[in-house]
Amino acid sequence: MSLNFSLIIPVYNRPNEIEELLESLTKQDFSDDFEVLIIEDGSTDKSNLIVEKYKTELDLKYFFKENSGAGASRNFGMQNASGNYFIILDSDVIVPVQYLSEVQKALETNFTDAFGGPDAAHKSFTSLQKAINYSMTSVLTTGGIRGKKQAVGKFQPRSFNLGLSQIAFKKTQGFSKMKNGEDIDLTFRLWENDCETQLIEKAFVYHKRRSSIQQFFKQTFGFGTARPILNKKYPTTAKPTYWFPSLFIIGIDVSIILAILGYNQLLYFYGFYFLLVFLDSLVQNRSLYVAFLSILTSLTQFLGYGLGFLESQFYPKKNK
Repeated sequence: MSLNFSLIIPVYNRPNEIEELLESLTKQDFSDDFEVLIIEDGSTDKSNLIVEKYKTELDLKYFFKENSGAGASRNFGMQNASGNYFIILDSDVIVPVQYLSEVQKALETNFTDAFGGPDAAHKSFTSLQKAINYSMTSVLTTGGIRGKKQAVGKFQPRSFNLGLSQIAFKKTQGFSKMKNGEDIDLTFRLWENDCETQLIEKAFVYHKRRSSIQQFFKQTFGFGTARPILNKKYPTTAKPTYWFPSLFIIGIDVSIILAILGYNQLLYFYGFYFLLVFLDSLVQNRSLYVAFLSILTSLTQFLGYGLGFLESQFYPKKNK
């Protein structure tokens, strides 16, 4: 099967991010042709001028549509693409020079109807963005489910860096209307339709994620609300480990109460855990400041996901 790539990129009020992403795509060491579809999802701060700037360097198509969310915008892009394999990227990523070559090499060696790739922190990222990247990718905080090959079983691609064949898109009709967790929902429907997924470890992107603690909390809260909905929709996929962030946060509260009563053992456990996070981040990022921020971002991640999970589990009407 000859692979013809169409890159699908939804964007909402982020022209500066799109410029960085498009600039990185012009530097690909990839020899085959590929197209790029920018789907403007009802933005008030449009990217049309940025897109026009790169039309001589890339095969670019620009669409403006009413705001309907990222999932619907990705589906719109795939419906209007001319390639037979779609690569979906978030607008806040930067693509390394070898990205498309690594995707092509992996799919020609082991073709699957979908793939996902990891993310990393670019040297230009702020200290907070590097700390957030650590919290979202570390084995100590997520178990490595977002791209640490040794830590995953059957890989669930994430929409910031996801590939989908034209055939798989037709089978599944793409992303659902879920506001959060739509990529995991798609993965489960791919498996139901006998489509295989894989992690392409070398097809990583630099993912900016969120630029403030408040934004990061909101994002992880949304992730947390999605999981109970997915558990009910796909009961066989539910795991006890999904409760861990909520129990972790409850445990912190209990440890503080016990410490006030003179029992410090549980508080020592949490202190030791966050010391490990600090040291691990220090080794990976070589920055005391990023290591310190990693404690804050990891706590924010547990708090956001844990509270979102509990709200969705016990007050599901709020998240419909």
